[in-house]
Amino acid sequence: MLVDTHCHLDAPEFDSDRDDVVARAVEGGVARIVVPAVDAAGFVSVHALARAHPCVRYALGIHPMYVDRARDEDLDALRRAIEAARDDPAFVGVGEIGLDHFVPGLDRARQERFLVEQLRIARDADLPVILHVRRAQDALLKQLRRIRPAGGIAHAFNGSVQQAGAFVDLGFALGFGGAMTFERALQIRRLATSLPLEACVLETDAPDIPPAWLYRARNEPAALPRIAASFAVLRGIDVGDAILRTGANAVRVLPRLGGAG
Repeated sequence: MLVDTHCHLDAPEFDSDRDDVVARAVEGGVARIVVPAVDAAGFVSVHALARAHPCVRYALGIHPMYVDRARDEDLDALRRAIEAARDDPAFVGVGEIGLDHFVPGLDRARQERFLVEQLRIARDADLPVILHVRRAQDALLKQLRRIRPAGGIAHAFNGSVQQAGAFVDLGFALGFGGAMTFERALQIRRLATSLPLEACVLETDAPDIPPAWLYRARNEPAALPRIAASFAVLRGIDVGDAILRTGANAVRVLPRLGGAG
């Protein structure tokens, strides 16, 4: 099963042709598209996308780049939204949450507080998490070891081999997408090649992080088959095997992903 484990299909970049974007992905063989919310206002929209498109699954969370504009009450809204979604087969976990120490000017203390609270929400609900981790691997690992949520995905991973191993030991798969297709992305390509295959899942992060052939253009989930082919070449395996194995990994770390639909 070909799974795009991270796609912001609700982003305004898709407002003019969202249905066509989904159709192109499905026609290309993409079976699941996971859409994580980034703020409380997005809880309704990601749920609506899943209702409109059988291939879409969604997660609920507050992104670290949005916590400066979030209200403390949004954490209560997240708890309520998760409780309401528990019986929804399209709901897969808590995300996108995490830490971003790359973008200047973000309040790191507020990021960490929102991360901790959301990890606790996920742990208490026994749900996996979808993590944003940029230049903050060790800080995030510290909180994961302390709070111990039920695994999940560290998306667009770009840490060291040692950090990657630490995430895997905590029950996480690592997301690889468009950045991996650039020959100069040596560290990401090294990780995609050397990590155990069981640790890897595929993603687009559309409309962001376009692959090499879409450089400076809008990314979309229809790019995933070619991303899978690039991953297969790096691993030296058949693309069908790459799709089968990464899809199984996605279902393992996001168990609700494997439901019918």
